[in-house]
Amino acid sequence: QVQLVESGGGLVQAGGSLRLSCAASGRTFSSNAMGWFRQAPGKDREFVADISWSGRNTYYADSVKGRFTISRDNAKNTVYLQMNSLKPEDTAVYYCAAQSASSWYRGDVRKYDHWGQGTQVTVSS
Repeated sequence: QVQLVESGGGLVQAGGSLRLSCAASGRTFSSNAMGWFRQAPGKDREFVADISWSGRNTYYADSVKGRFTISRDNAKNTVYLQMNSLKPEDTAVYYCAAQSASSWYRGDVRKYDHWGQGTQVTVSS
């Protein structure tokens, strides 16, 4: 059974940092793109960042570009999201996801087949 388990969420003041981790089990995703999405109360789930299978290519939503960094460690079957200069509008449940396809569909939520349960990030002003 495939599982994606996020960790690292919490409460932080504006301007602070958090690092999210997502550990995959049940299969390896070393040949697949992985990404992060978020959903704030009353809003649709939105794309945050994703990364190619090799880790050499990344793609970010404009709202987080320059503040967030996605990375992966294929030996550990884990993807990370380093979040700096956090803002209250970054408050949301953050979800890790993985694609099954061998091609990378950048930022396309429809192409993500596997999802974690989410971790809450709250940024206070």
